[in-house]
Amino acid sequence: MGADISRRRFLGISAAAAGFALLPLGGPARAAPQAVRWHGRALGAPAELILHHPDREQAERLIRRIVVEIDRLERIFSLYIPDSALNVLNANGALADPPPELVAVLEESRAAWRLSGGLFDPTIQPLWTLYARHFAAPEADPAGPSPREIGTALTRVGLDRVAFDGNRIAFRVPGMALTLNGIAQGYITDRAIALLRAGGVEHTLADLGEIRALGPRGDGTPWRAGIAGTAARVDLVDRAMATSGTDGFRFAGPGSPCHLIDPRSGTAADRYRSVSVVAPTAAGADALSTAFSFMRAEDIAAALPAGVEVHLYDRAGGYRHIG
Repeated sequence: MGADISRRRFLGISAAAAGFALLPLGGPARAAPQAVRWHGRALGAPAELILHHPDREQAERLIRRIVVEIDRLERIFSLYIPDSALNVLNANGALADPPPELVAVLEESRAAWRLSGGLFDPTIQPLWTLYARHFAAPEADPAGPSPREIGTALTRVGLDRVAFDGNRIAFRVPGMALTLNGIAQGYITDRAIALLRAGGVEHTLADLGEIRALGPRGDGTPWRAGIAGTAARVDLVDRAMATSGTDGFRFAGPGSPCHLIDPRSGTAADRYRSVSVVAPTAAGADALSTAFSFMRAEDIAAALPAGVEVHLYDRAGGYRHIG
């Protein structure tokens, strides 16, 4: 669930020249010789947003809307902005009149928490903080925090200990804290797609940390995404894909625990190199790719909801598709 804040993120919204279609906008689209690009920061890291569109003015308007929306949502979900709604909640243990988007993400989190038997849990932040502080210390034990320290942190983990509705969010145990790094990227990707659809776009592929396709490509064929390390390819039409990997970030380099921490045991995941989930929404795919990183293939198959598929790439180099 944590994020490597030094990692550059590429945020792309693209449409191939072979048919980026628009709903009627009151006039003919004009061909754009170059993509519209935006450089800045998003989701806690340097980012680039690229939009290929036949009407440059419309592309610029859509880019501006998406950048404003990313900024607005970051001020709700980010752990890197001191006065974000999330940080205010974590500091005070409660938040009155919470932003509806924060409540919506918690509702989606609760659905993934229930489906996975508690293996997706945004209250993992006390464990993440424990690991980060442990490995920041000189001559830290490469195995990670002690069982006693992990046990203490686990007393502050559990989404069932968070009460929330449209009026208030409150922690039932002192010292609890949330991270939304396992679902917020997907939620923001879904919002970008909603803005593109509202702006008249019918065919596009958005990659804002997670991938979501809006319609097929302009020529009617599916968008295609690859599973890193394998020859597998995934066709995407009005679906999203998210990947959680154990090698992308480790607290103290190769061999140390990774950033995916089991909210039930407090230990780091190491069963798979990567877990990719294809689902109707990017938020759902994002959350489930985290949860499934801790589960055996048989248990994933038993829990898999309709309309969702999973691609497992294990540490021995084996690949398995479920769904």
